[in-house]
This record gives sequence, C-alpha cells and structure tokens, in this order.
Amino acid sequence: MTGPGALLVVGDVVTDVVAIHPEPLAPATDTAARIRTLPGGAGANAACWAARTGTAEVRLLARVGAESARWHERALVDAGVRPRLVIDAQEPTGTVVALVGKDAERTFLTDSGASLRLCPADWTPSLLDGAAHLHLSGYLFFADSSRELAMVALRAARTRGVSVSVDPASAGFLAGLGPQRFLEAVTGVDVLLPNEDEARLLAGMPEPTGVARAAAELSRRVPLVVVTRGPAGALIAERGRITAEVEAEPVAAVDSTGAGDAFTGGFLAARLESADPAEAARAGCRAAALAVTRQGGRP
Repeated sequence: MTGPGALLVVGDVVTDVVAIHPEPLAPATDTAARIRTLPGGAGANAACWAARTGTAEVRLLARVGAESARWHERALVDAGVRPRLVIDAQEPTGTVVALVGKDAERTFLTDSGASLRLCPADWTPSLLDGAAHLHLSGYLFFADSSRELAMVALRAARTRGVSVSVDPASAGFLAGLGPQRFLEAVTGVDVLLPNEDEARLLAGMPEPTGVARAAAELSRRVPLVVVTRGPAGALIAERGRITAEVEAEPVAAVDSTGAGDAFTGGFLAARLESADPAEAARAGCRAAALAVTRQGGRP
C-alpha cells in the first residue's frame, strides 16, 4: 500500500447507545449507568480515525435509515470523512447497545438495520477513482446482500490494482457464518485485521492455542495479518511467521467500544503514508489507546 491516494471504506454506520455501568448488572431491577447516544459503526469509526490520524482523503460508503441520515452525515463530515450514505426506504439506521462494565470491556446488542442492506446497486465504480486502498468492514460479510456488495468492491479494487484490507469485525457473527466461508469470501485481500478471538477462530485453533500460531497460519493465506490484542498490543505475521510484536500504549481505559476500529483507522492512515507494518501498528495502538479513554467509538 503506497500513497498518495484516497482511502475508501465500505462498511457500516450505526447509532451507538453506550451504557457505562461501574457496578455489575442487577437482574430484574435498576443499575445506575452513564448512557450516551453517539454515532458509531465499525466502518464509520475506522474512517473517522483514519481521517483524524492521517493526511489522505477518506471516503465512506454505507447505508442508513432516513430518520438519522442527516445527523450521521454531519458527524462524518465534521470528522473529515467524505460520506456517500445510501438512504434505505424500509429499515432504520442500525443500532448497537454497548454495555460497558467496570473493566471497560463491552458487550454488544446489535440490530444491524439498514447497515447490512448495502447491495451491488449501491456501488459506484467512481468511488475508487484516485483511491490507493479499499477497506471492507467484516460486518458486510454476514448478510447476503452486503456480502455481494463487498465482493463487487473487492473485485473492482483488484482489477484496478488497489490494495484491500478486511477487519473480521465479530467473533460471534463469524462463528455463525462459518470461518471457512468467510476466508473464501475474502480471498485476494492484502491485509487481514482480526482480534485474538477472530484469529483463533479463522485459523481453527481454539484456546489454549497461542494466538501467534493462529496469526502465522492465517498469513499463509493473506500476505499481511495484524492481530490486535487489546492491552497486549498487536502481532504482525507475514508469509507464515511472526515478523513483529508491538506494545500497546498504557492508559486508564474507560470504554473499549471502537478500540479495534481506532486501531484499524490509525494503521491504514499510516500505511497510506508509507509506514512499514510495525510502524503502522504502532500508529494503530496510539489511536486505540486514545479511543479507550473516552466514551464511544469515534475520535
């Protein structure tokens, strides 16, 4: 991946309802929490972090409902992203409820809404004009229409010689789709950005197998694999072996929502500026460290 050139992200825009509850959830009664409604979505978050940390133009293709389209568009533009939001006539914008405990770890309740209704008709070849890289949110691969759109975008990028990355997005949804089916769908991508659980699942190496083995195995299929490990930083694997380990930035975490998206955005922005994989991973770790110190998944 080399610059200059634009970054095109194809992914999801959702409305996040983030509830931070310092005490454990109390069944059948009230639990005090700090609750905020914020713009989110893995693809949109990554695009915003890339725009914040890099100098390249960042574009986003996503689908939203009419009820919040203007709010989401304004938030993206304010973050420095050029959005192309397709308004869905049937479904509202997707919504994610993020329950964040005292340890800053989050559990998601996800209603994908319009976000996974992206389809090939939403694709415009001109989106790749001047683009140096295409990033696909893994959430696209978990529904038929959006998976078809992702395949169209992937083929178009390969035809133009534009590099492609994918973030698998969700171990839970990944298990439902099937790891092998996912790997077949992303054949031809240049960069895979899983977290530890996703890497183990895709490599067919459940606990207690070391994540390094999983990363190395995946890099036999995808040229560059970067595994995010939360407070443990990131692992980089190429051609069947670990080539670098990057430490995380030490911070007091408040909310881990969007930390992986921040890493992706920081990593891709650095790569567009010709950073090598280890340097780009350090940029990703810096973005992720900043992300966990605030509520929500955006800069």
